[in-house]
Amino acid sequence: MGCSFSGLNAFYDAVNAGGDAWINENRFRILRQLGEGGFAYVYLVKEVVSDGGGGGGLAKKKSVDPSHISDDGTYAMKKILIQSEEQLELVREEIRVSSLFNHPNLLPLLDHAIIAVKGAQQGSRNHEAYLLFPVHLDGTLLDVTKVMQTKKEFFPTITVLHIFRQLCAGLKHMHNFDPPYAHNDVKPGNVLITHRKGQQPLAILMDFGSARPARKEIRSRAEALQIQEWATEHCSAPFRAPELWDCPSDANIDERTDIWSLGCTLYAIMYGSSPFEYVLGESGGSLQLAVMNAQIKWSSGPDPPYPEPLRQFVVWMLQPQPAVRPNIDNIIIHVDKLISKYSS
Repeated sequence: MGCSFSGLNAFYDAVNAGGDAWINENRFRILRQLGEGGFAYVYLVKEVVSDGGGGGGLAKKKSVDPSHISDDGTYAMKKILIQSEEQLELVREEIRVSSLFNHPNLLPLLDHAIIAVKGAQQGSRNHEAYLLFPVHLDGTLLDVTKVMQTKKEFFPTITVLHIFRQLCAGLKHMHNFDPPYAHNDVKPGNVLITHRKGQQPLAILMDFGSARPARKEIRSRAEALQIQEWATEHCSAPFRAPELWDCPSDANIDERTDIWSLGCTLYAIMYGSSPFEYVLGESGGSLQLAVMNAQIKWSSGPDPPYPEPLRQFVVWMLQPQPAVRPNIDNIIIHVDKLISKYSS
């Protein structure tokens, strides 16, 4: 999908419920706000389909997979306030990258528009972006595990493995691109969970704002510092790989940065947080040192505890040296063996 920049293609009437937004030729009624962060707001919206000739509806867009069309017309709409050319380029890149992927465990971008709006200063022009996605009202894995923590509840081993297996499938799709893409911000807050009666939960990886071609050759101190600075801004610290905290001046960065984050996320599915966040509550504790040395602190878990092979699976992914970290294909082979073992 290409970007659209005409002011006629999208507009925003109100921040609160009841306003309408147009994304290209399709109109959406804003029902309520679902969340916000930084310069972005996420709303639950419902498509308004005209009976007349004013618009054919999202279902008639050839670029939209029919399986992503909502039965009740509701979607999630992300609105991004853009106040600089740099932000504009980042949003354009997010749209471009999101449009590359087509996998049931990756959140699809259904439609989008970028429009120019009057800025706060006289004569200035800013932009607003509108990105439309399927809606998953059960929230993120982070939301679910927070509620479970308050109740002292834990996922059963087999549920942990099934959620994790779906994330692996989505990442494999990204890592198998030519060139391979890294998500760069795999964490519970970027995993949507949908509960299904009689089935394991559906897990979908979202937010491709940090996704980039995975493989980079670092050949100078300046390049190493540049990637560290980028990672500080785009990769959540408790899930960030060691080579992005302290990048060598002669190194090859690849998609195994995601494997580290995946290991942290598996731990978080089990225990509700990253394996390194414990240091944030310690006097003089250093998150960077804990990550660099892979100082995992095992939380108290369910009774009986998770089996040792599952804990060792986490350790296998959390190798400080990326060269000895497994790739996504190896991870999938192993998780399938564990699913088979613990299904019986």
